[in-house]
Amino acid sequence: MSMTDASRSRIARYLASRLGQAVIVLWAAYTVSFLVLYALPSDPVALKTGGDASDVTPEQLAVLKAKYGLDQPLLVQYVLRLGGVLTGDLGTSIDTGRPVSQVIGEAIPPTLLLAGFGLLIAVLTGTALAVVATYVRSRALSTFLLGLPPLGVAIPSFWFGLILIQLLSFQLPLFPAMGDRGFPSLVLPAIALALPTGAMIAQLLSKSLAAALREPYIDTALAKGAGRVRIHLRHALRNAALPALTVTGLIVGQLLSGTVVTETVFSRPGIGRVTATAVQQQDIPVVQGVVLFAALVFVVVNLAVDLVYPLLDARIDLTATPRPPRPPRRPRSVGRTAAPAHAETPPVIDAVLEDAR
Repeated sequence: MSMTDASRSRIARYLASRLGQAVIVLWAAYTVSFLVLYALPSDPVALKTGGDASDVTPEQLAVLKAKYGLDQPLLVQYVLRLGGVLTGDLGTSIDTGRPVSQVIGEAIPPTLLLAGFGLLIAVLTGTALAVVATYVRSRALSTFLLGLPPLGVAIPSFWFGLILIQLLSFQLPLFPAMGDRGFPSLVLPAIALALPTGAMIAQLLSKSLAAALREPYIDTALAKGAGRVRIHLRHALRNAALPALTVTGLIVGQLLSGTVVTETVFSRPGIGRVTATAVQQQDIPVVQGVVLFAALVFVVVNLAVDLVYPLLDARIDLTATPRPPRPPRRPRSVGRTAAPAHAETPPVIDAVLEDAR
């Protein structure tokens, strides 16, 4: 078998392994959410019909529970719902009576637009802040800039969103305060969503840049006559981006969770509003559908991040396996030629990331 075929085979095995892990993560997310949601003491059907103040008879309530499968034992409900998920059926919303896949499908586009714009703002501002804070020669200015990310992480998103509405919508009518009316109505919620994410990126990237600038290859680049800007942006930033890239999954998770608050504050449609309404109404099928969607996004993003690693660091081989430790070398006997040295295998991703940290 040629080297090309061997590499393709290793990559195929790696992708199959990651897909298997993704399936396990999705199953675990669905199972845990099912157990937690069905452990709640209240009844979603009774909540939908108005509880004790409604005119629904016990017989009608029993019919509704049978319609949504809530009259079955917990294990039977789990098996039936899991079987439906495997066939692409996420169930029916108890609150609206619509298919869960349709409810979530309509909410995904506005949320992706908001999260994508917020991520763009967070990456640009976080990277710029980290680069400037580690580039300036003034120690006072650098300390001030490095103190901004912890403040950004500590500020609640809903409070920051209300401040933006007060300043840029009411006092200065520059942007709409609520609703979804094109790009202008997207600016304020994207900024509010980007604040904690951009602060996290700036905090991590500034530490990585400071560590990268102390590496010996920086002295070598300076000795060769490279300018500070070139060293900062081409050499140090590229190496410092690797540890920052490892938290991309956490960043995406923070963006998805942040849309719940942001879309509620700015009255925007999307996954966040759907989640908030479903939790309030205890619409269990919709909540489980949102959990599955979030878990799917998480595993896809982490797989994409793993595939991007070799582009930033050519030493990383995703398919490499760690070599077992070599036994102690025996003394060479007289007249015996030394065995040829084995080629060094590329470092595995965990070892490179540990060194980067």
